[in-house]
Amino acid sequence: MMSRTEEDFELELRSLPGVLNVGITKHSNGDVNVVTLVANSKDPLATRSAANQIASLYYPEAAVVVEDANRALVDSQRAEGPRVALVRADYDTSDGFCEVQLSIDGRTGIGRAGSGPLIGGAEATLSALRDLGYDVPYSLMTVTNVTNGRDWPVIVTLRSLANDADRFGIARSEDDLVSAVKATLDSLNRFLSTLESHT
Repeated sequence: MMSRTEEDFELELRSLPGVLNVGITKHSNGDVNVVTLVANSKDPLATRSAANQIASLYYPEAAVVVEDANRALVDSQRAEGPRVALVRADYDTSDGFCEVQLSIDGRTGIGRAGSGPLIGGAEATLSALRDLGYDVPYSLMTVTNVTNGRDWPVIVTLRSLANDADRFGIARSEDDLVSAVKATLDSLNRFLSTLESHT
């Protein structure tokens, strides 16, 4: 559970121009280790400088990393190698449930979840991955639609159950559900490819 100090710290970072998401990784003793910002900033150096100044007031020993949201989106679109593929994603407005179907190497996994198209889409994706046989040691932390306008990405943040670094995924698609599914898969791309390379 996040302390009041961490909440204040994260709130200050999120107030910086262009910052879309904030992740905090801790040492095993609970001290903050790395602070990661996903930002769509016109001046990344200024964003990093401001974030460093804020971090020095709260957690002077923490490293600050700023990831370019636009670059993350391009990198995810250029990803090569075998990947779990989205077959379909449906949202039933009558019961508020999402159903996501994924496939890899001829296998199919299906996941269902409530909570609407954004959170439900991410939760259903994690469920579908588990249905495919993946042991995914992450829980959903946040799903953020950057704006209500069109052509803006959705960011998914997954919290490690093993005290590893949080994972961020970003995707932009025709609707919130598909964006949430793709952003969840994007956050796990490296993790899943590592598992696939051992199968």
